[in-house]
Amino acid sequence: MWPGARIEAFEVVPFSLRFHEPYVTARGRLEERQLALLRLQAGGHEGLGEAAPLALREGTPLAAVVEELDMLWRPQLVGAQLSGDPEDHVRGVAEFSRQARDAVKMALFDLVGKLSDAPVWQLLGATGARPVRCNATLAAGDPDSVAARAGEWLAQGFDTFKLKVGMDSDVAQVQAVRDALGPGALIRVDANGSWTVDQAAERLREMAPLELAEQPVATLEEMARLRDRTDVRIAADESVVTPDDAEAAARVCDAATVKLAKVGGPRMALQIAARIPVYLSSALDGPVGIAAAGHVAQAIEDHGFAHGLATSALFADSIATRECAVRDGHLHLPAGPGLGVVLDEDALAARRIALD
Repeated sequence: MWPGARIEAFEVVPFSLRFHEPYVTARGRLEERQLALLRLQAGGHEGLGEAAPLALREGTPLAAVVEELDMLWRPQLVGAQLSGDPEDHVRGVAEFSRQARDAVKMALFDLVGKLSDAPVWQLLGATGARPVRCNATLAAGDPDSVAARAGEWLAQGFDTFKLKVGMDSDVAQVQAVRDALGPGALIRVDANGSWTVDQAAERLREMAPLELAEQPVATLEEMARLRDRTDVRIAADESVVTPDDAEAAARVCDAATVKLAKVGGPRMALQIAARIPVYLSSALDGPVGIAAAGHVAQAIEDHGFAHGLATSALFADSIATRECAVRDGHLHLPAGPGLGVVLDEDALAARRIALD
């Protein structure tokens, strides 16, 4: 019975999801996305979490995240009596990778939500759930191919289009997409910090008009210098990991994008959102991670920015029979308590991977 339930089982399952086509950015290329599923059991319910290593950002490798979960978090959690506040179980624990902490927090929120028959958005303080407006995510490629993919997203109801830039064809890609979509489409570009200040100023001028530029240069100091040379709104990504980072970014940026895997969990995302306008983004998450971000989106102020949470459309696989649905350019949360995700055990077994 809840309260008083204890965590009885802890399992980590590494798995991969294949892309429909390679995912290409200024930082590299992925043929598949490797992730780790965390399963906690207590009181007849299962809580799901997901670890999403920042694969193209030289973050903690998946094998190391899995080892942290198995060797460090398992003894911390198995046998522990669940608290009404899921984050009670991570306070005072030595700092490990944010990806492992995110998976643990996600699974605890899901488990407490199921035990208390409440959706995670309610546990986070939101008063209701609404569809989450999302941007289309376009991997880099030749301009004609990128424009064709943009047209497919447009036909599905999207009005905001995020282009991965930082390559030689940047300006041509943006122009091709604008020609294909018409003047009403909102275009944002993400350089993953790959431009110099001079390059950013020149390319943003050539690409204008844009909705915003996400992490056009590597540091906040560089963004401050770029701020004086462009009218394009600037959003921080890699530069904002903590609430202190958010306060510094608010002085030179218009917004920040938050990935739960980057910042270490739902409540950290809310603390950042209290300091700078925020939109949520996927770290190429699987269905559990996307659902967690969708619930967090309910609990932050809407500043009019589309969220980057429609990336499930990039995958040829799923490990869930019930997950967030993407319709008409919006993310719709699944029904039910907790995160609302239901696993497809056969699909999970098929996509399970062995780590060296």
